[in-house]
Amino acid sequence: MPEKQPTIHDVFLARKRIAPYLRPTPLLRPGGLGRALGCEAFVKCENTQPVGAFKVRGGINLAVAEGASLKGCGLTAASTGNHGQSVAYAAATFGLPATIFAPEGANPLKVAAMQALGAEVRLVGRDFDAAREACEAFAVETGARYVHSMNEPLLVAGVATAYLEALEEVPDAEVILVPIGGGSGASGASIVAKSLNPGIKVVGVQAEGAPAVYRSFHSRRLESTEQIQTIAEGLATRVAFDLPLSILWRFLDDVVLVSDAELQAAMRLLLETTHQVAEAAGAAATAAAQRYPGLVRGKKVILPISGGNATLEQLRDAIEAGRHPRD
Repeated sequence: MPEKQPTIHDVFLARKRIAPYLRPTPLLRPGGLGRALGCEAFVKCENTQPVGAFKVRGGINLAVAEGASLKGCGLTAASTGNHGQSVAYAAATFGLPATIFAPEGANPLKVAAMQALGAEVRLVGRDFDAAREACEAFAVETGARYVHSMNEPLLVAGVATAYLEALEEVPDAEVILVPIGGGSGASGASIVAKSLNPGIKVVGVQAEGAPAVYRSFHSRRLESTEQIQTIAEGLATRVAFDLPLSILWRFLDDVVLVSDAELQAAMRLLLETTHQVAEAAGAAATAAAQRYPGLVRGKKVILPISGGNATLEQLRDAIEAGRHPRD
C-alpha cells in the first residue's frame, strides 16, 4: 500500500519547517529563452540550492518533522546523487550520521559533495535500483532511518515548496513542465498546482532511455524496465514507485519523453539564455518545451532547473554535441 498522500496543507507546513534553513530560490524570466520557445518562460532555479538540486527541500523537511526520533539511529538512503546530497545535507545540519548508497558509476561530483558533507558513501551495483536494494538491507541490519527516495510523504511535501514559491510569483501560470526520475518532484508540483489552480496543466518529462514512470502513467499499473540508457542520472530509474504514481495518476495531466540529444540541447539553450548550469535531468523541462512546442506556445510556462550538478565532462559533451550534431 502506498504511503498517505501529502496535501497542500502538508506543503505549507513544510515551507514553515524549511524556512529557517533554506531561502526561496530565484525565478527568472529570461526573454531569450521565451523567444526561443515561443512562450513566456519562467525558470525556477533549484540549481542554486546549497546542494545544487531541489531535493534538499525534502531532506530538511523530514529531518525537522521527525526531530529527536532520529538521534542515535542516523539516516541512510540510496541515490544517484541529488537525493543522497539532500539526506547528507540534512544529516550534517542536524548532527546526524548518514550512509549513502550509490551505483558504481555515480556522478563523481555528487559523490564528492556527499562525502564533503560528512556522509559515508558506498558504491554498490550497476544502477540506482541495485544500490537501493543494498541500502534497504543495511537499514534492516543497523536500524538506520531509511529515507526512501520516493515513498516518503515528507520528501514530496518538502520538494513541493519549490512550486508553491513559483506559483505565488506567477499565479496566472498556465503550464508547468517537470522532470521525472521516480516522480517526487512531479508529484509535489501537481499537488500544489492543482490545489491552487485546477485549470493549470502539469506535464512530467522522462528520458526515453528510462521510461518506467511514462509507461506506468499511461498503463495505470506500476511497471519497470530491465535496463536504463540515458546520460541523465537524475532520471535513471528502472522502476516506478507507489506513492508518486498514486499522486501522478490523480493530478498529473500527462508524461512525455525526451531524448538524450534533446537534453543536451536544452542544457546549451539554458546556458546561453539564462546563464544557468543545468545537469541533463535539470534541463528536462526545457527539453520538452523544445520538443513539444504545442504544449507551451503563447502560454505562461514554469520550467524548473531541478539540478545543476553537471560535471565539466558532461558540460563539454553537451557543448560538443551542438557543434557536431548527429544526423
